[in-house]
Amino acid sequence: MVRDALQSASALLREAADAASGESKERLQTQADQFAKHAESDRGPDHGRLAKHERILKDVADAEGGEVEAKIDEAIEKIHEYRSTLAGV
Repeated sequence: MVRDALQSASALLREAADAASGESKERLQTQADQFAKHAESDRGPDHGRLAKHERILKDVADAEGGEVEAKIDEAIEKIHEYRSTLAGV
């Protein structure tokens, strides 16, 4: 099952990684890869896993600012879109 919102988040994080440098670039590439896997896995991530991703992304956004932060914010919106479909919290 492909989860479009998570796939979109992955693409946005790749764009953010292209605009970032150093450790931030690596962290964003890792996050983009993980969201690509989540998008196509049999079972998507739960609220707890998504919260961990968001903390990492917000740390990178705060450190980088500018275009990188804008792309991360767009990705987080997609994550929230997916998260709204989950039961629980």
